[in-house]
Amino acid sequence: MEEIKPIEKRDSYEFLKGLWKENPVFVAVLGMCPALAVTNSATNAMAMGLASTFVLISSSALVSLFRKLIPKEVRITTYIVIIATFVTVIDFLMAAYAPDIHKALGAFIALIVVNCLILGRQEAFASKNSVWLSIVDAAGMGFGFTFALLCIGTIRELLGSGSLFGINLFGSTFEPWVVMILPPGGFFALGTLLLLFNWWKYKRKSMRHE
Repeated sequence: MEEIKPIEKRDSYEFLKGLWKENPVFVAVLGMCPALAVTNSATNAMAMGLASTFVLISSSALVSLFRKLIPKEVRITTYIVIIATFVTVIDFLMAAYAPDIHKALGAFIALIVVNCLILGRQEAFASKNSVWLSIVDAAGMGFGFTFALLCIGTIRELLGSGSLFGINLFGSTFEPWVVMILPPGGFFALGTLLLLFNWWKYKRKSMRHE
């Protein structure tokens, strides 16, 4: 008879998988638009990551709660309406309480609606699992997404501006790599991190087989 995992272990697995094993950016390669477009600073990267996490957790909870009532024929449309509702909420909140960040992120806040990570978790997980597990899964994926964006944003801001979260770290003698805060810098940073991430996974896999 197959052993059933304790609820605590299932919760931990669902949360931790999004942080590392199934990281949305470094493994699944999802959400590339914000990963490249708004990560020219660590502040913007964190703001976008946390906004996406809020939408992901909220929409997952609601989709899971009503999963048995949503007709299969209109499930995708329903998911998009739910996601768009929470995107509107976070858009208004950021406009009211963080206007500078809201202005910097611009249209990319509204584009959270079409982030394939968020819609994908509704279809693949929230629509099939309990509210609590859906929230745990969404939190793991959301924080994993935020972590990835923050890694990219940190590299780009350090090299492109010589600062981190707006704090100058290298002094006036530092010559910034302007390309890192321009669109090509996003590709350079993402490519480097993907290379390191996959190298580390390959190394760990090789060590297990030795």
